[in-house]
Amino acid sequence: MTVVHRFSDGASVAKNAAEKLIKDLKALLAAKPEVHLMLTGGTVGIATLAELGDHPSKTTVDFERVHFWWGDERYVASDHADRNALQARNALLRKIKLDESKVHEFPAADSGLSLNEAAKQFADHVALVQPHFDIVLLGMGPDGHIGSLFPGKAAPAPGVQIIAEHDSPKPPPQRLSFTYEALNAADEIWFVVAGADKQDAVSVAMGETPEDLPVGRVHGTVETHWFIDSTAGTKVFGC
Repeated sequence: MTVVHRFSDGASVAKNAAEKLIKDLKALLAAKPEVHLMLTGGTVGIATLAELGDHPSKTTVDFERVHFWWGDERYVASDHADRNALQARNALLRKIKLDESKVHEFPAADSGLSLNEAAKQFADHVALVQPHFDIVLLGMGPDGHIGSLFPGKAAPAPGVQIIAEHDSPKPPPQRLSFTYEALNAADEIWFVVAGADKQDAVSVAMGETPEDLPVGRVHGTVETHWFIDSTAGTKVFGC
């Protein structure tokens, strides 16, 4: 099932996605001992995490029982401003009580590993933990890419959970990412999207041939949610 939540602007997208996330995490944690949550970078993604980190109800969520993952990561140094994990720590993780053993960051470029070695190491970690993702947050680029899965790139082989992207069309060129197969195993996919530059990709994703773009190749097994602002949805909704 796909549910579309429409808002006036990017700030409203972030605020409302954060509020739903608090509500849903509480419900999940009431029903199970742990939750696996996948975070995203990008302007709206980080804004959503910031809203969550500053929300007065954040203390009602037992974040010590939440596993944090990222859909992808730029292969830069651990203290680089472009690193999704560092941005997420500043926006959210440093503001909540958590269990660091449940924070699953991709390796960084200053780990001493090559990109392929880093992908192998993290894939081994994923295989060891065997996460079942309850909620996956995803942003989307104007070209329809999600994570570091870009248009025109060959699909990863079946059974592969983590890929090394050596030549991203968007800098930095080296990245690590979960695959379509891994994302499509999640219970819920939440797209957080805002901006007029996204309207063409949104129209494809919600059109007759969504799989023309990476964003249209991913769906939650239970639900897919779109948190979208008026400018990103102009071609689909007319406003």
